[in-house]
Amino acid sequence: MANKNGKKGFFGEFKDFITRGNVLDMAVGVIVATAFGKITTALVNNVLMPFIGWIFGGSDMTDVLNITVVPEIKEIIDGVETVTQEAVVIGFGTFVSAIIDFIIIAFIVFCIVKAFNAARAKAEAKKRAEEEAAAAKAAAEAPAPEPSAEEKLLTEIRDLLKEKK
Repeated sequence: MANKNGKKGFFGEFKDFITRGNVLDMAVGVIVATAFGKITTALVNNVLMPFIGWIFGGSDMTDVLNITVVPEIKEIIDGVETVTQEAVVIGFGTFVSAIIDFIIIAFIVFCIVKAFNAARAKAEAKKRAEEEAAAAKAAAEAPAPEPSAEEKLLTEIRDLLKEKK
C-alpha cells in the first residue's frame, strides 16, 4: 500500500522483495542444498568413514584419528558407574569427515555448474544460428533496393550510347 508520497511502506517493499521469482528460486535452492547436504553427510559418515576406519584398523575413522588429551574420569557411585569428567578429545577424524563431505559436495556442484554452462552455451549457439539464418533469409527475400535518381540517369545515358553505336 502506498503512503501519501506514493512510496510503499516497509511491509510493501518486503512483500515485493519476497514475491520476486529469484527469491523463491533461491529458497528452493537452499532447501534442496540442505537435503543434498544431509545425503552426503550420511554417505560420508555411514559408508565412507567406517570403510576408511576399517582400512586403518579401527571401527570408525573418528575413533581412529581422534586424539584423547585428557581421558574421561569414571566413578562408581551407589554401585553405578558414572562419568564425572568428560574426556578432552581433539577430533581429527571428525575434521577429516567434514573435509571429505565438502569435497564430495564441491565436486557435485562443479559437475552441475559445468553441465549447466555447457547446456547454456549450446542453447546460445543454437539461438545465434537461428538468428543468423533468419537474417540471411530476410536479406535474400528483401527486394533489391530502388536505384537512386543518379543511377537511373546514368542507366539512361548508357542505353542511349548503346543505341547510337
